[in-house]
Amino acid sequence: MRRRDFIKGIAGSAIAWPLAARAQQPERIRRIGVLMGIGENDAGGQAEVAALKRGLQALGWTEGRNLEVKYSWSGAEPDRIQASAKEFVGLKPDVIVARAAPVLRALLTETHTIPIVFTVVSDPVGAGFVQSYARPGGNVTGFPGFEFSFVGKYVQMLTEIAPQLRRVAYLYNPKTLLPEFLRSVESAASSIPVQLFPAPVHDPAEFDATLAALAREPGAGFVALPDIFLTDNRAQIIALAAKNGLPAIYPGAFWTTKEKGGLISYGPDTVDLFYRAASYVDRILKGEKSADLPVQAPTKYELVINLKTAKALGLTVPASLLAHADKVIE
Repeated sequence: MRRRDFIKGIAGSAIAWPLAARAQQPERIRRIGVLMGIGENDAGGQAEVAALKRGLQALGWTEGRNLEVKYSWSGAEPDRIQASAKEFVGLKPDVIVARAAPVLRALLTETHTIPIVFTVVSDPVGAGFVQSYARPGGNVTGFPGFEFSFVGKYVQMLTEIAPQLRRVAYLYNPKTLLPEFLRSVESAASSIPVQLFPAPVHDPAEFDATLAALAREPGAGFVALPDIFLTDNRAQIIALAAKNGLPAIYPGAFWTTKEKGGLISYGPDTVDLFYRAASYVDRILKGEKSADLPVQAPTKYELVINLKTAKALGLTVPASLLAHADKVIE
């Protein structure tokens, strides 16, 4: 059976399960959809999907033999995400894997019956996606990403590596960040020893002016919140941070690679989340209900520091921070 093309997740595209190909297989083909909410060229997203595939293969699921997988790389635009969700639900797959809260939210407007396994979703209980970690209920379970309390950790780490900071902006897109996350950030501002203030951006064209204005503020830096819009545009954000000499902390290791060049990142190992998600896909395909599978918190977190970027910004990374780093890029 030849490999099928990836779905691009564009509204109006025709998608159909390959009935003829399925008929050629002696074993029943099960169908899953994977909605990523980021671009297909995203190296982090490709690594996450590869981990999901490895996990499924380890459990006996092989594309072309007993499994058919459809992918949507819709980017972070809400309308495209919604269009992809509608298309996928119309295909009636056996289970859907959803990356990030906007993707999960879009799917839940289309179905409350197809099982959904989510990844990289912040506080799924507070956001109303599940009833509890132990008994999620409904058709949704999965592997959360970030905790709302991370903002305090981000600011602490950023001011440790850049002690001259007095004002820290939090960068986000109001259309794609969970409102609950934003309220948590605002409530935490009073307990943070530097001035914390919002820097909303609605489209990529706003990044240049927003970060240039921030750079004109004395002692300024920023936190990139875990927002799929920012993830989808991280190369531009990192380049502008370097151009404007802004210390910044980012929500995942794919921001601080040697190629990307982000200063410091901290967050759950999202590749591991996707690998673990394969176990829930397997259990659902074998007859278990998503409502009975407990939501599982991340078990692996990564602190990555890019010394080359620190040097370019004139920063000396303290030994105490280096000692806690999972990876240091020279």
